[in-house]
Amino acid sequence: MLKTSLVTLFLSLTVLLNAQESPSKTTRKQFKELEWITGQWNRTNVRAGRLATETWKKASKTSYNGIGVTVEGNDTTFVEKLSIEIKGDKIYYIADVSQNQEPTYFEITEITEKGFVSRNPDHDFPKMISYSLKGDELTAVISDGGDKKMGFTFKRNK
Repeated sequence: MLKTSLVTLFLSLTVLLNAQESPSKTTRKQFKELEWITGQWNRTNVRAGRLATETWKKASKTSYNGIGVTVEGNDTTFVEKLSIEIKGDKIYYIADVSQNQEPTYFEITEITEKGFVSRNPDHDFPKMISYSLKGDELTAVISDGGDKKMGFTFKRNK
């Protein structure tokens, strides 16, 4: 009897813990709505002599992987590993750059049909990253959540 009760308790706890880690139907739907980000994007507002791209691929049912690269001549001058992932029941934009010891997580707090806003109020800069798509033009803006901001414009590589 005690053994049966312990097994039942263990199974109940396992189901409960797995349920808490599984994304809700709403989160899975919102994540799927971000699929427009996939593809290769060529930055249009880059200094002469440079080429900058962001490339995004769907890696799994819960993640998109991206990479941002800037090249000047034959030299790669900047690389940023990017991802959008479901963790628990939240979606995060994650930036991994060499200047930071660890990847930086920005919680996606707003999702529209063709855009999103992500925030990390504890990060020095940026505190907010947003992406929006209009036609074949993608705009990414990093900001402190106020007046300090930088915009990056991309065209989809066809």
